[in-house]
Amino acid sequence: MLKRLFPHPWLAVLLIICWVLLMNDVSPGNLLLGAALGYAISFRVAEGLWLRPVRFGRPWLLVLLAWHVLVDIIVANVEVALLVLGPTQRMRPAFIEVPLDSTHEIALTVLISVVSLSPGTLCAELSDDRTRLSVHVLDLGDEAALIALIKSRYEAPLMEIFAC
Repeated sequence: MLKRLFPHPWLAVLLIICWVLLMNDVSPGNLLLGAALGYAISFRVAEGLWLRPVRFGRPWLLVLLAWHVLVDIIVANVEVALLVLGPTQRMRPAFIEVPLDSTHEIALTVLISVVSLSPGTLCAELSDDRTRLSVHVLDLGDEAALIALIKSRYEAPLMEIFAC
């Protein structure tokens, strides 16, 4: 019974804390509004929007993927800084279409986040059928090499991590 009334109590508490921190005011009204929002959002989440059980295939690969992402972000920061501080005629911005093998919601969400986190790349659109990802690249050298990099370095490990 209590689980039906408060499906995700820790999420509600976290949302109350975030609300109070955002408002920078610990008044009773603010706490009440934060509690109402926290309860409503956590109740809605329980209906299936998020927090569905996730099946992991090889979760230890997550550490390796995180390491690759961290290294790629550092390298991309340096490359973008050199590109921006140098002559702008060298920039070759372009959109590319990356064909996707995975249709798993969480794997795609993480893939889009990882690609967008790297300086110089931004995911612009996921096709309606979830088979193509449109990526904007600040400086495109070899399109095939970049597509192969995204698929092998990010998508393939994500498919193994989430067993899809």
